[in-house]
Amino acid sequence: MDHDSYSAAYLTGILETVRTIALVGASANPERASHHVMEFLLHHGYAVHPINPGLAGKTLLGRMVYASLADVPEAIDLVDVFRNSEAAGETVDEALGLTPLPKAIWLQLGVRNDAAAQRAEAAGVAMVMNRCPAIEIPRLGLERIGA
Repeated sequence: MDHDSYSAAYLTGILETVRTIALVGASANPERASHHVMEFLLHHGYAVHPINPGLAGKTLLGRMVYASLADVPEAIDLVDVFRNSEAAGETVDEALGLTPLPKAIWLQLGVRNDAAAQRAEAAGVAMVMNRCPAIEIPRLGLERIGA
């Protein structure tokens, strides 16, 4: 996979088939990008599970916050990662330990970890890096794709 350029079909295929998203690095601060993206994804009908060990047990935008991916009580289709490039590798490995595996792992803008992407793809998990679903959904003309 060429992670410098994704086809519209590849991104659309992911965004149209996932329903449950774990957002790693969720923030209660409404000024943070992760907060805006979570709000956007909820508005578009996705079931979003915020992941943040420091906020675990609290609610964020009406959703229970979990300490880790393994704590989410349902299968996760997409893991959306708001961590730096090095730490993203740990999150990818945590996601690859889930049963069932997520359909895709999405690293946010400015986040890239090629070794982690290779591990994910070797396990059959689609990988996106240095992109934001809140930008790609409108760019691709995907108005209301959740629910």
